[in-house]
Amino acid sequence: MKEFRYSPSNWVPFRDLDVLERVRGIRREEIDKHPNPEFRIRVVPDDQVEFIFVTDMFYRIKTAAEKGVSCTLILPNPNHGYIKLAHILNRFRVDCSHLHVFIMDEYADEHGNVAPESFPQGFMRAFKNYFYRELEPGLRPPEEQIHGPTTENIGEYGKMIADRGGADACYSGPGWTGHLAFIEPDAPEFQADLEEWKKMGPRIVTLSPFTVAQNSLHGSFGLSGDLALVPPKAATIGPAEVIGAKYRMQQHALSVAGTAVSWQRFVTRLILHGPVTPRVPESLLQVLPTDVIVSENAARDIEPRWDFAY
Repeated sequence: MKEFRYSPSNWVPFRDLDVLERVRGIRREEIDKHPNPEFRIRVVPDDQVEFIFVTDMFYRIKTAAEKGVSCTLILPNPNHGYIKLAHILNRFRVDCSHLHVFIMDEYADEHGNVAPESFPQGFMRAFKNYFYRELEPGLRPPEEQIHGPTTENIGEYGKMIADRGGADACYSGPGWTGHLAFIEPDAPEFQADLEEWKKMGPRIVTLSPFTVAQNSLHGSFGLSGDLALVPPKAATIGPAEVIGAKYRMQQHALSVAGTAVSWQRFVTRLILHGPVTPRVPESLLQVLPTDVIVSENAARDIEPRWDFAY
């Protein structure tokens, strides 16, 4: 029988067939093995991923408060775990006046104008709703210590983080393209060789069609695949801010509404065990001290399900 061979669609940013085939075959029991001992991969039950994320943030905020030092975090959005973080901080009466938050990305329009806080699907709006306003007023940091990229500050956003000595921790999770924040592999604004790419800071970028499709399935956009509702560009931190952080945590746990369907399962393998390349931005963390938390659903073997359609 004649074998049917083909190349990936031209839209696919990483196209090495040998690598793609190799990582596609990585089994659940192999996924946590990595040659870099400081790239620590741990597979946990699905319901523990958010718990680990929340308790790590709590530990860093509370410990810094006890030491009387500042705590600077680069955070992804939106995430309902922030509500739980605020609840624990309220319960333990942690004074968060020392906390400085930098939101890692935000949507922008086709002209590069960053969405204001009034944008219903905006990340700063979500963070303020999920975290800041959930904190008891007496425990909140000054509101000006909650930073997000804007049209006015995008050129200085990296310096704002660097002036604080870099982030104490940077938390991230990959998108369908393997992006970190909105550092897209196919964005013209991030085209460079690896060493130059590592030095790149915040900027306005063009979103990948895959990212637009992914985000159109998010609850804030109606769970309905409304591609036209997702903004075409975004403001984002760059690789330099990730490298400059003192600690990093990477999470792999997204599925379609909690089902076995996961667009993240394959890219997780490519990120953790493929080459370190700007074509897979989250792969950068392979060469940096990083805690990687992978859900059992994301770690499960990739194999056909002939009894299952879309």
